[in-house]
Amino acid sequence: MSAPRLNHLKLYLQRLGFDSAPPATLETLRQLQWRHTGVFPFENLATIAGAPVLIDLPSIEQKILLGGRGGYCYELNHLFFALLLELGFDARAISGRVVMNQPEGSWTARTHRLSLVTIDGERYITDVGFGGMVPTAPLLLDTETEQATPHEPYRLEHQAGGYMLRANVAGEWRPMYLFDLQRQEDIDYTVGNWYVSTHPESPFTQRLMVARTGDGWRKTLNNGSFAIHHMGAESERREVTEVDELIDVLQREFGLDVSNLPRIRQALVRVMMPVAA
Repeated sequence: MSAPRLNHLKLYLQRLGFDSAPPATLETLRQLQWRHTGVFPFENLATIAGAPVLIDLPSIEQKILLGGRGGYCYELNHLFFALLLELGFDARAISGRVVMNQPEGSWTARTHRLSLVTIDGERYITDVGFGGMVPTAPLLLDTETEQATPHEPYRLEHQAGGYMLRANVAGEWRPMYLFDLQRQEDIDYTVGNWYVSTHPESPFTQRLMVARTGDGWRKTLNNGSFAIHHMGAESERREVTEVDELIDVLQREFGLDVSNLPRIRQALVRVMMPVAA
């Protein structure tokens, strides 16, 4: 797989708070991941509106860097992977199976994109596209000890054939996703993205999911349920019941411009409708 090249590297770095290209160090990777999850929100507005999700690099740059939007793992982690390569990191694109909110031992489809980065002989996973529980720091691969991040602690468990990522949420080590280190090619992600964005049983076609991180908080929007989760404190929650209010939340709380997305109002009405008993 040839290395993707960014057309808007300077703009991308400026959005992340860098005036020039930083060195390919662990501290840089930490800063990039932390800032990325705050600047570029996770969102699936396109899939609920029935719009195509293009995951070639120029389309992602146009949408996220120039279009005032966010994206999900096939977009955010592709963009981030290209940035890591541009900066000289030793990075490999890999994939995983999301098991968050699934019964323990579940085996799901391979539909999550992330990256493996090697720095000074140490291997880390880095991920900027995992929604409301995205790790906000790179995680050392070859240890099972608890690892602190700016948000929740995480840990990695070695399993037969791969690894399990867990996060400590409310004192419980909850499963996030399974992954292995098999190198993935563009076609692997094309297949996964097609399923995620079009299959009628995909959660991404059924409900709105938006997330963003900040200093000591995570913001999430699930259909009409908006929450601000404060680290070490009670969460603030409210239900949004009007389309105009929901669009305002998307703009004000997540920095998203939805003005050019066709059929978005109809899609938002649909996801806010109460589920029939």
